[in-house]
Amino acid sequence: MKKVGIIMGSDSDLPILRKTMDTLSSLDIPWQCHIYSAHRTPEEARDFARNARKDGYGVLIAAAGMAAHLAGAIAANTTLPVIGIPCKSSCFDGMDALLSTVMMPSGIPVATVAVNGGVNAALLAAEILAVSDDALAQKLDAKREADSKKVLEKDAALQAELNQ
Repeated sequence: MKKVGIIMGSDSDLPILRKTMDTLSSLDIPWQCHIYSAHRTPEEARDFARNARKDGYGVLIAAAGMAAHLAGAIAANTTLPVIGIPCKSSCFDGMDALLSTVMMPSGIPVATVAVNGGVNAALLAAEILAVSDDALAQKLDAKREADSKKVLEKDAALQAELNQ
């Protein structure tokens, strides 16, 4: 199975990406995580992206806040799917990162999930990999079913408590 590359702009993004890593691990998807900055380590970020396919990656996830150029910088240097996670900062409640991540020029796509959307980034990466992996697709189906069951169990508990 191809692995997922996880890149964060700084270690302050790690709490968001722990959810990404946990979700990928729960689906038995291999991953590796790095800190590369689009602005402070542009050569290293570029080299990682350019070599990602030959290094066994199938999808890349890039998380950054504020100017949030990391996902775009990664996408500019690979044709692998890139998923951007805009991270909330203290300045604009994550809106700056969201707009920086989603407003890519034509020809350099970045799939963008919600602000701090680490779990959805992992699930989107899993869905991309599952296009050619039936066993992974079955795990995703089972997860959806389990998630649905949890919601219905919570509804039943609420009905028992409130609707007598």
